[in-house]
Amino acid sequence: MTFTSEMVALNKIEGEDFEVPLFDFTEIANATKNFSDHNKLGEGGFGPVYKGLLTNGQEVAVKRLAKDSRQGIDEFMNEVSCIAKLQHRNLVALLGCCIDKGERMLIYEYLPNKCLDSCIFDDENGKALDWSKRCNIVNGIARGLLYLHQDSKLRIIHRDLKTSNVLLDHEMNPKISDFGMARSFGGNQMQANTTRVAWTSYKEDKLLGLVDEAISESCNHAEVFRVIQIGLLCVQQHPADRPSMSHVVLMLSSSIALPHPKQPGFFMERTFHDPDSSSNQLTITVLEPR
Repeated sequence: MTFTSEMVALNKIEGEDFEVPLFDFTEIANATKNFSDHNKLGEGGFGPVYKGLLTNGQEVAVKRLAKDSRQGIDEFMNEVSCIAKLQHRNLVALLGCCIDKGERMLIYEYLPNKCLDSCIFDDENGKALDWSKRCNIVNGIARGLLYLHQDSKLRIIHRDLKTSNVLLDHEMNPKISDFGMARSFGGNQMQANTTRVAWTSYKEDKLLGLVDEAISESCNHAEVFRVIQIGLLCVQQHPADRPSMSHVVLMLSSSIALPHPKQPGFFMERTFHDPDSSSNQLTITVLEPR
């Protein structure tokens, strides 16, 4: 008999207290209609994501990781076990995984309103996302990051937080996805340009130009400008000048005076890629991130 790495991993799991439910390939294939394009929600750096319907009627999101990952089964299962321990209302819940038939799939709760990116950059959805909802989203993201950085048993830095990694539930509450799975890539040029524009507008006292036209007339300008200022503090060049997430949450939820941001560091002239980095790397630190 030939023992595959999946069989060895399963035998090891059976002898340990593994808390993550395991799904077999057939169950997930049936749930996603054999990974049909109709069920495909999108595709990210880790691989495609499909909507699935389990036999018990539960809707799920299935992240099918790229097969070219050099990550071993043991490493993958250890990572999944760590992610499953992270539970917070502003994090997408991991429901289980599949390592059957050479696959590596993560099964998450399904969020019906998709990602923040698809809302704020869509004319119709953007109008429905008024300032109170956006403010709630900002606060929810901050609370989720505070949990990852300081309040969880594992202290994790996301490293790839962006609007497409923030999903929205029925009530438009934000949930951070891909935490613990962020790749070791630097930021991109768009992020650098966004920082430049925000700093220039702040320095020239033209912050209103940064406000989405869909809410510019109805929002509380003072609240919006405060959030922008906090955002600039979070991208200061030197880590010591950046507030911790606990301080960010405090600044967002109170009227305490804010320090004036310095000119942010404008990152990279090119996108950095480390050919030796894993596409599914868990970044855990014992230090308190800024």
